[in-house]
Amino acid sequence: MKINSTTNRPLSADAVGARPESALSQAYGASNASGSSSSQVELSSASRKMLALQDGSNDINVERVAAIRAAIASGQLKIDTGRIADSLIASARDLLK
Repeated sequence: MKINSTTNRPLSADAVGARPESALSQAYGASNASGSSSSQVELSSASRKMLALQDGSNDINVERVAAIRAAIASGQLKIDTGRIADSLIASARDLLK
């Protein structure tokens, strides 16, 4: 497989201190009559959903945490150890499949 060769031209002194876009355009021979460049990126719907998940607002159910905290403080929280054990065993079985 042959890769097309490009001529490697040194960057001018003003391009070194310039914005990366202009340095890249000079290095790859792109020219723009006005001297400015514009780029536009459009995100897919999946990437927009992933960005929405990163904001952290859906990480903790504050109401549920407050209810559990109140139940612990009042001594009314009942922990079903059998249910926890069953869930752990089911999870281990899924991992072994």
